[in-house]
Amino acid sequence: MPQSLTVIPSARRLMESLRDIGYELPAAVADLVDNSLDAEATQVDITIAFKGTRSWLRIADNGRGMTAARLNEAMRYGTERDYAEAELGKFGLGMKTASLSQCRQLTVATRTNPDRREIEVRRWDIDRVKETDTWELARLSTQECRPHHIAPLQDHAGTVVVWELLDRVLAYRLPDGVAAEHGLTSLAREVEEHLAMVFHRFLSGQARRSLPLTITINGNPVPAWDPFARDEPQTCRLDRRTLNLHHEGRSHTITVQPYILPNQTQFSTTRAWEAASGPRKWNRQQGFYIYREDRMIQSGGWNRLRTLDEHTKLARIAVDIPRAVDTAFEINVSKMRVIIPAELREPLKAIASTVANRAQAVYRQRDGQHPRRGSRPTPPVPPPPGRRPAPPPVDSEPPRPAGTDRLSSNGDRGAEPAPPPYPGMC
Repeated sequence: MPQSLTVIPSARRLMESLRDIGYELPAAVADLVDNSLDAEATQVDITIAFKGTRSWLRIADNGRGMTAARLNEAMRYGTERDYAEAELGKFGLGMKTASLSQCRQLTVATRTNPDRREIEVRRWDIDRVKETDTWELARLSTQECRPHHIAPLQDHAGTVVVWELLDRVLAYRLPDGVAAEHGLTSLAREVEEHLAMVFHRFLSGQARRSLPLTITINGNPVPAWDPFARDEPQTCRLDRRTLNLHHEGRSHTITVQPYILPNQTQFSTTRAWEAASGPRKWNRQQGFYIYREDRMIQSGGWNRLRTLDEHTKLARIAVDIPRAVDTAFEINVSKMRVIIPAELREPLKAIASTVANRAQAVYRQRDGQHPRRGSRPTPPVPPPPGRRPAPPPVDSEPPRPAGTDRLSSNGDRGAEPAPPPYPGMC
């Protein structure tokens, strides 16, 4: 029997390495909101305060909070806790890796008893870990905290996460300068757009959980952004499909709900058209929207089943997967990468192809077939006095039916058969 050794990873090396796991600021904040939802919070308040090198970002919720033992475990890299089927957490790394990918100091304060102001506070400080090369987690008293660490917990239970020393967020030559302040304001807008998209089912009350959710950024409510523009009368909802996936000895149901958005002339207003373009704009927002427990994991893209195309940008397809198939879809720690299992690639490719063809037909419908609501047709321009109107060209032909006027492969207009109808086509 060979001897065994216990080899503890270098705290300095591992903590620094995990900072580069691939988070961007909006995704990192979303990972913290996941924890708030798992704690049954109904209110999540995000504050982004610019104070130069002393700037900070705070995510505060009114959830259940954590006991001292639970907080210690939550601050561990690779927590041993088991996640329930409906929880959004997965690896036990999210809060630490998401937070420290953006900052060098992470402080977490929590309160469980609404009748007693007992607040537990822990802190990871990368510079301290780097100095000692030990997994030294600081336990702070409330007297050692700044007001913004514990202020949200004065009146109710919940958890507060504070990021300080924002070296990755304020990567400016002059972190106290005007450019840094404007850059942080721009990032706040990106965070708002991302949260409005990722949690839109929760914000609009369409998620399966019974509790409502409100998210604010610097006091301003984050509105839900519906990627399928279902409020638009011309949006086409196709028939829902279900696919079966066999994974780890069980059969799981994958729900597929395709939509075709209106083209620009069919939208009710120009503002609605611009809003529907999404955070990544029209071309990059086409494709699959993959949800796990009502939380969006992927927003657009065809997962190498087809390529992005200007003419198919109106095609958006919701795909709902259960948490039990996480490993089949190879969802990563940051919940930003999804790989379609081999068993689903052909059926999803067939659905995507048909929906894209229908979206292409809608995209190519001529102006005037579906004018904007409230718009008036442009009157014909009368000929100059004394001149007769020009006769129509000899080789003119009547207009083709909608859906048959399509671009040929060389870019010219040519009559091609309309694509086959998708079940439930509007």
